[in-house]
Amino acid sequence: MRWIDMPPVWLFACLILAWLQASYLPYGLTFGGAWADFLGGILVGGGILLMLLAVVEMRRQHTTIIPHQTPSRLVQSGIFSRSRNPIYLGDILVLAGLILRFDAVLSLPLVPVFVWILERRFIEPEENRMRRTFRQDWARYEGKVRRWV
Repeated sequence: MRWIDMPPVWLFACLILAWLQASYLPYGLTFGGAWADFLGGILVGGGILLMLLAVVEMRRQHTTIIPHQTPSRLVQSGIFSRSRNPIYLGDILVLAGLILRFDAVLSLPLVPVFVWILERRFIEPEENRMRRTFRQDWARYEGKVRRWV
C-alpha cells in the first residue's frame, strides 16, 4: 500500500478533481481564456523542468528519489542549491498550471491543500530522516537553502 502514498498519486488525484470540477461544475466561472492557457503552460513547463533537473541531479549523485526512503547522499548541488524540494515545487506548479488550463476556478483551493499534504505526508518526515542521517551537513544546508524557493 505504500506505493499509493506517493506525491504523483496525490497530484493525479488533485488533477482528476480539478478536471471533474471544470467539466461538470463550472458554474459559469472562468479565468478568461488565452492568458490563462499561456500562464498555465508556463507553469506546467516550469514544473516539469524543475522535476527533471532534480531527478537528473539525484541520479548523478546516485541517491534515491523515493520519498519514503533515506537517501544515501545529501544532494546540495544543481537545483538543490536553490530549493530543498524542487520536485514538490514542480508538482505544485503543474497542479496550478493545469487548474488554469482546465479553467477550473473552483479548484484553486486544491493548491494550498496539496501543499499541506506534501508538507505533512512527505517533507516533514523526509527532513527528519535527513536531520538524523546527515546531522551537521543537514543543519548547514537547511540554514542556507529554503524549503521552497
